[in-house]
Amino acid sequence: MKKQLIACLFVSALAFTTTVSSAGAEGRPAPQRACINQSVIQLKYPMQKLWIEHAWWTRSFIVSSLAGLKDQNDVLVRLLENQVDLGNIIKPYYGVQAGNKLTSLLKEHILIAGKIIEAAKAGDQAKVNQFNKDWIRNADEIVAFLTSANPNWNKQVLTDMFYTNLKLTTTEVEDRLKGDWTADIKTADTNETHLIHMGDFLTDGIVKQFPNRFR
Repeated sequence: MKKQLIACLFVSALAFTTTVSSAGAEGRPAPQRACINQSVIQLKYPMQKLWIEHAWWTRSFIVSSLAGLKDQNDVLVRLLENQVDLGNIIKPYYGVQAGNKLTSLLKEHILIAGKIIEAAKAGDQAKVNQFNKDWIRNADEIVAFLTSANPNWNKQVLTDMFYTNLKLTTTEVEDRLKGDWTADIKTADTNETHLIHMGDFLTDGIVKQFPNRFR
């Protein structure tokens, strides 16, 4: 019987001690070792890729929309394709109907974002606030849908993750409108990292729910 490939990855702790002693010693991240098998990798890395695409095609759409670039509609089409892909990646575990439902909710998430961008560009704060409420409502629906499918996806944790993404995306728009390019780039990087973590959270939940498929 062919042995299953085991990939062992060395990672650094994300958090480290920042306290500096009187001698001036700084805390440093301690290396940790994590092993994941090939079947997990075949879900984990494609999931990460899709959420990275989500971050960067959303950013591209923000840039094109605010600048009134001619590629705005083409970028939107590509961004909406990403939502189809995110729905498709869960279909092997939850079925076609569930995958299509997630795609529908995520497409709504993108279209509401477009309305927020246009309202912010026009300086209409009342509409920004109105659409933001709709955006939060949509995020709550996405979380409710996902957590009803998988009890390993903690509702509060996932809600915080989606709300953080909304906040970071809004901040990207605000930074670009102010012309604060340094802050804009930093926020975009933060949003990408955040969505990678969210993708990993979703992968971990699927692996826990269907352990026999990841042996």
